[in-house]
Amino acid sequence: MSQAQAAQWTDFLAPRFWGTWLLLAFMRLLGALPMAVGLAAGNGLGSLLYRLALKRRRVTEVNIGLCFPERDSAAQKTLVKDVFKANSIGLVETAWAYWRNPAEFSDKVTFKNIELLDQALEQGKGVLLLGGHFSTLDLGGFLLALYGLPVNAIYRQHNNPLMDYMICRCRARFTNNIERKKFREVLRTFRKNQFVWYAPDQDFGSKGAVFVPFFGQPAATIVATTKLAKLNQSPLLMFSHHRNPDNRSYTLEIIPVPDFPSGDETEDAAIINRVIEQAVRKAPEQYMWVHKRFKTQPDGKQKLYKAAGC
Repeated sequence: MSQAQAAQWTDFLAPRFWGTWLLLAFMRLLGALPMAVGLAAGNGLGSLLYRLALKRRRVTEVNIGLCFPERDSAAQKTLVKDVFKANSIGLVETAWAYWRNPAEFSDKVTFKNIELLDQALEQGKGVLLLGGHFSTLDLGGFLLALYGLPVNAIYRQHNNPLMDYMICRCRARFTNNIERKKFREVLRTFRKNQFVWYAPDQDFGSKGAVFVPFFGQPAATIVATTKLAKLNQSPLLMFSHHRNPDNRSYTLEIIPVPDFPSGDETEDAAIINRVIEQAVRKAPEQYMWVHKRFKTQPDGKQKLYKAAGC
């Protein structure tokens, strides 16, 4: 049992948690709003944070400048604004995943190529479901559960104990949470012939990582995906999810991952980044560009964001 599972809400009454409780109360309020109103509120919040969250805005500007050089400065600025709006709407969508009735979304989701997941499970070895940090992160898992298969997800423990407790508690409505270092639990899940969702698209430093391109930029990419797939020789598929342009529905798509495993961890990491990039390009504003994806550089100087004052 994880620390979050063993905890109780009464463990978090100290003053240092009061700010987190206020944030959670705000999310709960957003989640209770009518959906159209909630989306409008998220959009407005994004416009506000674009003006106030200067360091995160600068991180986003650096990321967009690096990854979309084909866009002129005006188009890049528009995309940065849209990233803040989409990520703030993602806060509302997270609240929906945590507290709304799943039945409300049954007519709002389209599954695309979902039969690929069924076919992969027919091999009897489980499936490693590759994910990415899209703004619809939690809602994607919530909606995937509507398909009727058990959802298992590897997660990184949050630094804030109260937030970690709430995330695990709320996600337990629609997924089984597996801490990222518990490889034995992952293996047990594969042996049950279930899928495990895993997102390796953040920068955790150079340890256990290789530098391969992501949007044409050298990105420290962990090789754990290959190791996880080897646990039970499980096939790998990509799971993409995004809000549609009508702002009323969602598309969940299963994408093949060709030539994986390649027999080489570096090439595997490059394949993974290419597939994630393919998914991001479907709705680039709905990716979490506010994170420092390129903070670890091959020269070790890690100067990209420092030079930007971040």
